[in-house]
Amino acid sequence: MRAAAAPVVRAAAALLALAGLGHTLWWGVAEPGVALAFGTLVTVGELARRHPGPAPRGEGAGPPPPEDRHPAPLGSAGALAYALLGQNGGHTTHHGVLQTVTVVVAAALVGIVPHVARGRGPALDHVARRVLTVAFAAVCFQPLYNSGRLGEWIGQGPYLVVFLLFLLGLTALCDSVLAAALAGARTGWPYGPLLRDELRAQLGIGSAICASGVVMALGVAVAGLWALPVFSVPLLLTQMSFRRITAVRTTYRQTITSLARATEIAGYTPPGHARRVAALSRSVGRELGLSERELTVLEYAALMHDIGQLSLVDPVPCGATAELPAAEARRIAELGGEVARRTGVPAEVAIIVERQADPYRDQPVAARIVRAVNAYDDLAGGARHPGGSLAALERLRLGTGHDYEPGVVESLARVLARGGRSRVVPVPPG
Repeated sequence: MRAAAAPVVRAAAALLALAGLGHTLWWGVAEPGVALAFGTLVTVGELARRHPGPAPRGEGAGPPPPEDRHPAPLGSAGALAYALLGQNGGHTTHHGVLQTVTVVVAAALVGIVPHVARGRGPALDHVARRVLTVAFAAVCFQPLYNSGRLGEWIGQGPYLVVFLLFLLGLTALCDSVLAAALAGARTGWPYGPLLRDELRAQLGIGSAICASGVVMALGVAVAGLWALPVFSVPLLLTQMSFRRITAVRTTYRQTITSLARATEIAGYTPPGHARRVAALSRSVGRELGLSERELTVLEYAALMHDIGQLSLVDPVPCGATAELPAAEARRIAELGGEVARRTGVPAEVAIIVERQADPYRDQPVAARIVRAVNAYDDLAGGARHPGGSLAALERLRLGTGHDYEPGVVESLARVLARGGRSRVVPVPPG
């Protein structure tokens, strides 16, 4: 059923867009000046669309970070403001639900044309989500306002602001549910952790978008369309800040990836070992329901898990620390944790690196994952032959009494059964 979520969402968005277009062509555009102003705002927002930086790919890749979940915040805020618009300078508007959808879709399509021409257009799922979430907000507001019932119930005072904020909270929840369903259909990951990550992401740029949508709608209701450029400035500044955050995180990831390659360049580990362990660890962590932040910490620790081998005079054969005596493996892990601390990574990363050789009952969950996945890659020797993978997995199962947590090993088995071994694409080197 989860696999059918994406086609259903896309079909619903397409039917809604076609219905809105047909209605608008038949009845004409109500308040053309207002529609043009908000359409222009949505188009400008799409033209200023932020393009996500490089990230892990394949099954091990998680959803985009919070700042990349809303790549066009100004366009999103403008669309929500139009859906919640009841007045323009004190005069009642009558654009309705279907015209709202039509204006938003048309403006978004115009705005993404340059990005499509450069081969960097938005994913179809993002467009479908935009259509459905805007339609949800409009359906909840426009009929009530245009019929006069909303005015009878709560009036035009502060209660209207509270109602709009409550409505946008529901809209954000709707968007999160759609995003999690689409991600689950695309990846097969558990729905609960995906929804949790989407809801957490709404606390960042999502909150700014919702607040800006309310402020724009209320500002236009009192001051007219001149309020749009005024209230767009804070969101544009927020978008610029998130761009800087994205650039910093991209550089940080590239630095850690380059540092992880030091063991490969020095001949201590096989080529691609750290990146394979990181990608597969992320898949297992996702299978176990870790949050997006926990997955990021897990990925960094997996990339750096062998950094302690640089202290060895004689390299371990094939870099396979899974076969070392417990005392030697623990010494290498402790040295790796010390190196990790000196690089400035979060303290959790260093703890995972230095505790990966402890008995699994004493380890945090992330360290258990890194230990099992590292052992799997060591035993499989980087080979992709099914027999070698099955033999390595069986060795891990035999060691679940002391060395590896059974739950982690079984999650690894499920990831491999879905093709995780062949589908995980290594993290691009820095």
